[in-house]
Amino acid sequence: MSRKTFQRLALDARRQSLMEATLTCVARHGLDGTTVRRITEEAGVTPGLVRHYFGSKDELIKNAYAYLIGQLTARASESADTGEDGPPAAQQLRQFLLGNLTSPNLSEDKVSLWATFIGQIRHDPFFAEIHREGYREFLEFLERLVEGVLIDHGLPRRGPQCRRHAIAINGLIDGLWMEGSLNSGLYNRAILPDLAIEATERLLGLPTGALGAAGPAPHAPAPQLQEEDAPCAMPE
Repeated sequence: MSRKTFQRLALDARRQSLMEATLTCVARHGLDGTTVRRITEEAGVTPGLVRHYFGSKDELIKNAYAYLIGQLTARASESADTGEDGPPAAQQLRQFLLGNLTSPNLSEDKVSLWATFIGQIRHDPFFAEIHREGYREFLEFLERLVEGVLIDHGLPRRGPQCRRHAIAINGLIDGLWMEGSLNSGLYNRAILPDLAIEATERLLGLPTGALGAAGPAPHAPAPQLQEEDAPCAMPE
């Protein structure tokens, strides 16, 4: 789902309210337990509005998934600030990484919702297409960010290279996002942005610190344990 589609879905306040209520219900009750009654009670509207805006509960749930994917992509992309007066390419990529690995995108509810919906992809072409379009747009945006950084550092930037880098960085983001959102307690989630930045620098062959800090990560809690003081062995 494109950011433009996400913005269009979010234009109508009642439509948006129904989709957000649906996501709340799916997170709380699962797909099978998400009923029209629960959705409309959560949104504070009458059941007739579901039929008016979406035609059926199934269509509402599909639109809610599209809204979720668009929301995640849009928030991370907007954090990069790629406008004409935006920051240098390295800072844009850094902010994009931070946008994915800090609140509000770093969220147990969001990763649980994503996992719930992802099971539908193999069985429903509509869900599969939403997933494909969201992934395509994410990769293309990330590829443009990577290209800008490589240009600034005089590194090879042919199309296939930028695409391979984008795929690898996307995999890095996904892994840290999923495990960090689930918050197992094995480590402080505040280290995730730095891990992503350091790993991205190595993937791209950049000097250490090339995606350097320009202030603290937004919404990231203060680290409670310095890395150099942490034991190497995982706790039993």
